[in-house]
This record gives sequence, C-alpha cells and structure tokens, in this order.
Amino acid sequence: MDIYVRRGDSFWYYSQVFNLPLQLIIDSNRNINPQAVVIGQRIRIPGFVAVNYQIQPGDSLWVISRKRNIPLDSLFLLNPTLNPNRLQVGQTILVPQRVTWRVVNGKQNYEYDVMLNDLRNLMTIYPFIQSSSIGNSVLGRNIPEVLLGNGSKRVHYNGSFHANEWITTPVIMTFLNDYLLSLTNQTPIRGLNTFPLYQQSMLSIVPMVNPDGVNLVINGPTEAEPYRSRVIEWNNDSMDFSGWKANINGVDLNDQFPANWEAERERNPKTPGPRDYGGEAPLTEPEAIAMADLTRRRDFAWILAFHTQGRVIYWGYENLEPPESEIMVNEFAKVSGFTPEQTIESYAGFKDWFIQDWRRPGFTVELGSGVNPLPLSQFDEIYEETLGIFLAGLYM
Repeated sequence: MDIYVRRGDSFWYYSQVFNLPLQLIIDSNRNINPQAVVIGQRIRIPGFVAVNYQIQPGDSLWVISRKRNIPLDSLFLLNPTLNPNRLQVGQTILVPQRVTWRVVNGKQNYEYDVMLNDLRNLMTIYPFIQSSSIGNSVLGRNIPEVLLGNGSKRVHYNGSFHANEWITTPVIMTFLNDYLLSLTNQTPIRGLNTFPLYQQSMLSIVPMVNPDGVNLVINGPTEAEPYRSRVIEWNNDSMDFSGWKANINGVDLNDQFPANWEAERERNPKTPGPRDYGGEAPLTEPEAIAMADLTRRRDFAWILAFHTQGRVIYWGYENLEPPESEIMVNEFAKVSGFTPEQTIESYAGFKDWFIQDWRRPGFTVELGSGVNPLPLSQFDEIYEETLGIFLAGLYM
C-alpha cells in the first residue's frame, strides 16, 4: 500500500499509525533515507492493501475510522486531497485494510506459474522481502530466490530439487506467507514472537530448484523439441511422469554435486532418465550450477533441503559435519516427530557438498509418508509437522 509524505511525517510516525515494526517500513523503502524524507515522496507500507469504500448516509471520516477500527489519520494519508467536510453519499475513498489472510493456496497443483504469481503478490503486500533470479533452468525459466531479514545469521531453505517431490514448494511458500503475516500483524507462531528471528537472521529461500521437472510431472511434457521427444523416450514412451525426479535433461539434480560424485555415478544409471542419473560430470546442469553459485555467494550458516518422503532428517556426511549438527537435528526431531538419521549410503547431494566444503550443518528433510508425488490430501498434516522445523531453523 502506498502513501505520500506530508510535512512533519516520519517513518516512526507511520509505524505508530499502522501499528507496524519500524524496521519493516525501513526495509520496505530501501531506496529512501528515513532521516531525510521529502514531501510528496511515495512510501510503501507493508502488510496493508488500499480498498475502495463508498460513502454511506451518516458517514464521516471519524465514523468510518471507528467502523473499520483504523486510525483517523490513516484515511488522510490515503486520501490526501479529501475534504472531510464535503463527503458525498456514493463518493469513493480509499481505506487501508490490514492483510490477515494467506495469499498462498498450497493445496493445488503447484506448478511454476502459480509460484511466480504468489511471489509477485507477496512482494506487493510485503515489500520488505526481496527476490531475484539465481539463474535459469534448461528451458529458460528463472529460478527465484527470496530474501528476508537483515540479521548476520544466514539460513537457507530450498524445495523441489526432485520434480515429483513438488509438494515441498507449496509447503515452503505457505511458511513464507505465514512468517510474513506473523511479522506484520505481530502475532506469534506456536507461541514464538517472530520479529526477533527477522532481526537476527537473513533467510534465503529457493522454493523451486527444478521448475522444468515440476511442470513436467504436473502438466506433462513441453511442446518444445527436442525435449518433448526425449523425455517421452526416457520415460519408456509413457505419458505418466509421476515417477520423474530429474530435470528436463534427465539428470538428477541432487546427484550433481562434487561430493564423492564418482561413487554415486558408479552405482547409478549411466544414461539420462527419470531418476538417479547424475550427469557426465558434477555441476553440468544450469539448475545445480545456480544453486552452487548461490551457496558460494551467500556464505550460509546452515542449509535445509526439503524433499519427500519418509519423515526423516539426514544430517551427516562422511563424519565431516560439525558437533552442532546433532544438537540441531535433535531439536528438529523434537518439534516435528521426524527421525534423525546421521547418514545414508548416497553421495553427490546438495547437503553432502555443503557439509564437505563448509564443514557447517546441512540437512535433508524428508516430508510426509507414502509414494511420490505425495497427494495434496496430506498437505495440511505435512505443513503442521514441518512448521516447527522451519521455525527452529531460524531460532537455533
């Protein structure tokens, strides 16, 4: 929601009028010096939308402010040219409405365009979040990263490395939405005040690492050649892509990292296909390269990669993980009911590479139970189980 600076206004004053943490207003207007606002300057107010209101018989601005439970001056901020003594029945004015509802609907076939649309809406309502592309998929789709918080503790979450595990994306996006609601409405999540988490951490989220694969599983093959013909051939001429984990090149993106890659290749398929083919070398695929470049650039304190299924958290790699990994995974297990598992006989994963190269905590979190892709009927249960992990990843 946009307002415009008047004489004597300040960011602090806006935080009082709209009952918002001052820092969220500052972070929503990064190009403006809060100590030097200029009359007429546009200011973005997070967590609100401006809605039309038609003047009713007996209305005054004071009556409207009482009726809508909003400060009187918020109406002047949104309607700077309005004469309160000349209101006319049927006249339309703008009224601020605090957003208290989710924008994200995770219980649907959550393809790439749905995610992009949700991200655009979230960024409009919550301009203190930032989003940029970390690179492109094989088919040229931007892979967005979302950033929120200014803290020194850099934390990373990602989902949909594997195409038929796409339910991880709407689970992550729903958490992002709930976190934003909690910050702007100053309402706790599970008794936890989230604003200190925002101040202490910088959360990086890549909700969909493998957009081409996700769309393949949900919508079937692209019309673009040679990709269409190849994926159908690799899928044994079947149009059922529910078993597809790989990217559109038939490469498993979570077997693409230089962490004992040769050993993983030895035990897996040697040609492209729906799953487990790690490519001809590490980091050949643009999606894996984008994730590696991001990780090197951001210098994360720890990373959580969300997969399905099994309700288990893998937290070790070749005994290279630091001692705090075990403390953290025990907390994740406590808040979710998931089983901690130090290691599994697989290599070349994103989490493995992160632990190996940084010697910092890395976790692969397997959500839900059953056969991938997990049904949307499990969504609410999966989200409630995972919510504690999302929060613990920030407060640990």
